[in-house]
Amino acid sequence: MKLSERFDRRYQQTPATAPPIPGTEPQTPVTGSQTPATGPQTPIDGVPSIAPVERRAVSRDGTTVAQPAVETLRTDAPGVLSPALAAAKAEIHAELLRRHAAAIDITNRAGIRRLLMQLTEDHFRAKPPAALVTAADREHLVEILFDEVIGLGPLEAPLRDPDITEIMVNRPEQIFVERRGRIELTNLAFEDEASLRRVIDRIVSTIGRRVDESEPMCDARLKDGSRVNVVIPPVAIYGPCLTIRKFGREVLTPERIVATGGSSEAILEFLDAAVKTRLNIMVSGGTGSGKTTLLNVLSGFIPGDERIVTCEDAAELRLRQVHVISLESKPANVEGRGQIMIRDLVRNSLRMRPDRIIVGEVRGGEALDMLQAMNTGHDGSMSTLHANNPRDAITRLETLVLLAGVELPSRAIRGQIASAINIVVQTERLRGGGRKIVSVAEVLGMVDGEIAMQELFAFRQVAVTPEGRAVGYHSATGTRSNFQAHFQTNGVELPTSMFTPANQPPMEQLY
Repeated sequence: MKLSERFDRRYQQTPATAPPIPGTEPQTPVTGSQTPATGPQTPIDGVPSIAPVERRAVSRDGTTVAQPAVETLRTDAPGVLSPALAAAKAEIHAELLRRHAAAIDITNRAGIRRLLMQLTEDHFRAKPPAALVTAADREHLVEILFDEVIGLGPLEAPLRDPDITEIMVNRPEQIFVERRGRIELTNLAFEDEASLRRVIDRIVSTIGRRVDESEPMCDARLKDGSRVNVVIPPVAIYGPCLTIRKFGREVLTPERIVATGGSSEAILEFLDAAVKTRLNIMVSGGTGSGKTTLLNVLSGFIPGDERIVTCEDAAELRLRQVHVISLESKPANVEGRGQIMIRDLVRNSLRMRPDRIIVGEVRGGEALDMLQAMNTGHDGSMSTLHANNPRDAITRLETLVLLAGVELPSRAIRGQIASAINIVVQTERLRGGGRKIVSVAEVLGMVDGEIAMQELFAFRQVAVTPEGRAVGYHSATGTRSNFQAHFQTNGVELPTSMFTPANQPPMEQLY
């Protein structure tokens, strides 16, 4: 049976939709490839205007593509205003706060938009010559004001752009985005550091967290699940830094992964069998390699009648089953009390009668609690961690167990890992931005005091295209799974042809 036929019924169910990001009305998305102006620019408070510079798109492999600067300031570009419009924006915003601050209801989006339109009309009617300001300028100004009042200001446009996967605010006047695997400097900017701090406070306050001089670093999330990291002075030397890794709005299915070259049908069919038969799976990889995304897909293989408990630092997982309990860690309050760590969540989850426990990411001593849960009847659990390959994932897991503060001999720790972890799936972000499953390995147990492993599937990189994109193909290694008897006992039959190595396809068929 084909993969699409196996998963059609499961993914025909309508997934739970996340709340929309504030200000998601249809609007022309920001064009990150647009070049900042070289003409007169609105100065940031206390920061002189930046001299004209040559734009460059920087790729992850270190190559740069020069883009010539334009000669005039484009007032029609998102987030870029002429000095006159910038001054008008500041005055209208001040008037809004002076006259209507107490009456603003951010849930009444239509009412706020009407109020901003009226204030804008009144402002230009009282400030001739209004004829120099076009209707398009006024509409653009209202949109910027609307985003600033109830949304995230200049970040709203890149948040709406489906091609942008990451937003990086280095300073109020410097915002980068990652588009299709390449980093680009945008023409967006905050007015000053205070406006950036207001956006940061708005983000972290929604989930009950705080960031100030005493706690200058914070992890948070947006309403749609996008991951947010904040660093402010005194840690950040040149001003507040904000990084947003966007949560994909598109529901990623196994068919979609195969179609985009992220995996082969054989790999996903094997992982489907592993999840169904309750093998414990660890997803490892580097930053931005798609670990959490893959974990979401693997969780879709869990039968809908099982009770699942997730434990995360910032809730990112979006499981499609009905019987799901999501737990999130909590930082200490101003008095230094009330901190709830991932370890506490994992321990508490054992008392919640879970069929499966999913730990968003293992970073510390919770590794020991997770292994103990896997070894005490909670088969089929899953987690992620940072590692360069499956072997390093096992080694790092051993190191993380030591952070639990329990003095255990290395042999005992390795025995726990060998008994708990069954499958290690390695993800990687290749040159050009493609995210792929690059290895699937099994843990065989202890051999002469060491953990034995065997690789079942791998991605063979063959070449790099002129555009800088790595291409290759997925193939079995020729080694048959050690869990064949386990699969058969649980009613899952995997064809032996699945483990037959594939020949290298023609160059035009590589992905």
